[in-house]
Amino acid sequence: MNRKKFFDRMNGIDKMKTSNKPYDLAGQVIGLAMKVHSVLGPGFLESVYQTALSLELLQAGFSVEQEKAITVCYRNQVVGNFNADMLVNHCLLVENKAIQNLATVHEVQLVNYLTATGIEEGLSLNFGANRLEFKKKFRTPKTTPSPS
Repeated sequence: MNRKKFFDRMNGIDKMKTSNKPYDLAGQVIGLAMKVHSVLGPGFLESVYQTALSLELLQAGFSVEQEKAITVCYRNQVVGNFNADMLVNHCLLVENKAIQNLATVHEVQLVNYLTATGIEEGLSLNFGANRLEFKKKFRTPKTTPSPS
C-alpha cells in the first residue's frame, strides 16, 4: 500500500468518499492536519502549515478558501474587518497557529469569529507543538439532553 493510500485509510478519507452517510468534517480536517504535522513537524511559520493543509484538503475533495475576508458589524454598522485563516466546505472555520501551546484566548478568538460570521463550527489547529493541538468550538453552546 502506498503512503497516500495508507494516510487516507488511516484518516478515514477513503470511507468518506465512498459513503453516503454524513461525516464529521472537523474530524476529517484534523486527520489531514495530523498528516501535515507528521510530515513537516513543528518549527515552520503558520503560512507553511496553512498552505500544506490547504493542498491536502483540496486533494481530498474539499473546498477551501484561505484568508477569507470577514466583516464585523455592531448595531448594523461595520466596525471592523478580519481574515479568517480558512473556510472549509463553506461551513467550517479553521484558525491555524504555529505557537508553543494553544491558550484560552485562541478559543475565545475562534468563538468570536464564529459569532461574527454566523458559522456554527470551528477548529483551532496548532502546528507549533511537538504534537498537533486542536480545539473544536461551536458558535452556540451544545446542549445535552437531560436524563428522563
